[in-house]
Amino acid sequence: MNRFTKILEKNTSGKKVLGLFILTNVVYLFMLFVTIPKTMGFSSGMKLLDMLPTGYNQDYVNELFKTLGKNGREIYLTNQIPVDMIYPLLFGLTYSLLLAYFLKKLNKLKSPFSHLCILPIIAGIADYLENIGIITMLNSYPDLTKTMVNTTNIFSIIKSTSTSVFFITLIVILIILGIKFTKKK
Repeated sequence: MNRFTKILEKNTSGKKVLGLFILTNVVYLFMLFVTIPKTMGFSSGMKLLDMLPTGYNQDYVNELFKTLGKNGREIYLTNQIPVDMIYPLLFGLTYSLLLAYFLKKLNKLKSPFSHLCILPIIAGIADYLENIGIITMLNSYPDLTKTMVNTTNIFSIIKSTSTSVFFITLIVILIILGIKFTKKK
C-alpha cells in the first residue's frame, strides 16, 4: 500500500468526512450566494472567469474587466478571490477523502482505484493557479498579455475538466455502492 493510500485510509472516518463536507459546502454556498453575486453586480450579466468551464479568451477578459469597472475589479480582488483561496484546499481535501470513504466501503481503496482520489487535488491545485492568474490579470489590467490570459485559461479548463471527471467518477461509485447495498438486502 502506498503512502497516499495510507493517508487516505487513516482519514476516512465518517465524522471527519462529513464535517469537512459540511464546511466545504458552507464556504461554497457563501461564494455562490454572497461573493459571486456581489462581484457580478458590476458585470452586467457577464460570467466571472471562475465560472467559465470551457474557458475564455483575451477579448472576453478585457470586456469583463472593462464592464466590472474599477469598483467591480476591486470587489473581485478583495471579496471573491480571498474566499476562493480557501475553497480549493477544502475541495481537494474533502472530495479526495469522500471518494476514499466510498472506495473503502467497496473494498477498493487498496487498489489502483485509490488513484482516482487525486482528481479533486488536481482540481484544487488548478483552482489555485487559476486564482493566481486572475489576481495577476486584475492587478495588471488594462495591460493584459496574451500569455497571461492563455495560461490562466488553461488552469481554468484543467480545473473544470478534473472537477467534472471527479463528479462523474463519484456518481459511478455511488451507483455501484447502491447496487451492492441493494443486492445485500
